[in-house]
Amino acid sequence: MRIILDAMGGDNAPQAIVQGAVDAAKAFDTDIVLVGKQDEVRACLRECGGEGLSNITVVNATEVVTMEDDPTRACARKKDSSMAVALRMVRDGEGDAMISAGSTGALLSGATLIVKRVKGIRRAAMGPVLPNGKSGIVLIDCGATADCTPEYLLQFAFMGSFYAKKVLGIETPRVALLNVGTEDTKGGELQKTAFALLKAASDEGRICFVGNAEGSDLLTGKMDVLVADGFAGNVMLKTVEGAAKFMFGQLKNVFYKSTKNKLAALAVKGDLKGMKAMLDPSEVGGTAMLGIAKPVIKAHGSSDARAVFNAVRQAIACAQADIAGSIAANIDHMKINTSEGD
Repeated sequence: MRIILDAMGGDNAPQAIVQGAVDAAKAFDTDIVLVGKQDEVRACLRECGGEGLSNITVVNATEVVTMEDDPTRACARKKDSSMAVALRMVRDGEGDAMISAGSTGALLSGATLIVKRVKGIRRAAMGPVLPNGKSGIVLIDCGATADCTPEYLLQFAFMGSFYAKKVLGIETPRVALLNVGTEDTKGGELQKTAFALLKAASDEGRICFVGNAEGSDLLTGKMDVLVADGFAGNVMLKTVEGAAKFMFGQLKNVFYKSTKNKLAALAVKGDLKGMKAMLDPSEVGGTAMLGIAKPVIKAHGSSDARAVFNAVRQAIACAQADIAGSIAANIDHMKINTSEGD
């Protein structure tokens, strides 16, 4: 197994990327390639104690994609950027998966243009895994495609189901459609048409569709995959993240309010840490870009070494699961027309 890392992407690059790579190289039976400005990356390797590791190599890239770059053209204009070089490497079979904490838009555009989508997939989708007290829930899409067609949502359902089964280990993932109510007749034209497509696929035994779900159902364990257009999915994801930060902030205020409360905080300190870790994006590692022909993982822009370590673990799992292979094998059941190019 060989994992390629964009060493220059993210707020804490290259230091955090290199440190996470060193930790992963020591923990996992995998080779890691760090792509970036060679002198900077090697200096970080020395600082992190990874210079002598035989399963870490460095590939030079002279440019860096920044947040100021036009995301749709960044990889095309900066062909020798760490992101573009890493994407070409995974495309050409020089690695099994690629990770970047850089610009989401640039990575999505670059992955689509360089690595390309699985033939027949209309749009790639981002499928973060959120906690639900069980194995987790795949929210797909969370921002890659704001304006969706019913066919896109059908494909998202299949892709999310494959990911939940092969990576999360859920034997029969339950798929739900994000809507304004649980009744079958709820929603606009997009949701109503998508509902019919998902139900038909479920009746054929292709997926396990359990109907509409509201936003309040997300973390309840009622479903394993929640299908949404990128706009609604992104709003939901950011709302959950914001609510978690608010909740822990309020808990902190309560526990520091009095001596009695401080003693109570000491009694439940371990449980609170476990709860916080469950909601921490760093523990997941990143978000898989589903529908791309090779595994591409988007790590959070503020990823620290722990997040990078977990992103490598996730990338290994994605590569071993061969999600793209499952998508390709079922693409005929995921298309409803041929009016749009592949």
